[in-house]
Amino acid sequence: MSHFSTIKTQLKEAEPLIKALNHFGYSINQEEKFVKGYKGQFTAVDISMHLPGDTQVGFKWDNNSNAYELVTDLDLWKFEIPVERFISKVTQMYAYQTIISKTKEDGYQIVEQKKIKMMVLLNWF
Repeated sequence: MSHFSTIKTQLKEAEPLIKALNHFGYSINQEEKFVKGYKGQFTAVDISMHLPGDTQVGFKWDNNSNAYELVTDLDLWKFEIPVERFISKVTQMYAYQTIISKTKEDGYQIVEQKKIKMMVLLNWF
């Protein structure tokens, strides 16, 4: 019985995805194209990596959605942040990497970058 979970994403290009993962210090395993799960089972992926806590994660291309899906055994998820937060962080950095790449392709150069804190303002009526 498989314990692998696949989580849909909107990540459509490998290069900004790999750059996003590398930005956070996650090393892509170029040799392994699989993720290990429950009772030593394996499943094939296109991008494979290990997170701290010996959590194995992969991204597999899905032809139906034309995007990568995150693949992992959630029963073995031992990373310090929940999987939803991990996907959120990767997606944000993926968007940043995509914008930077497209901007350079269009002949623009980055003059200045600033990191800002976002505040959420709630209006109560």
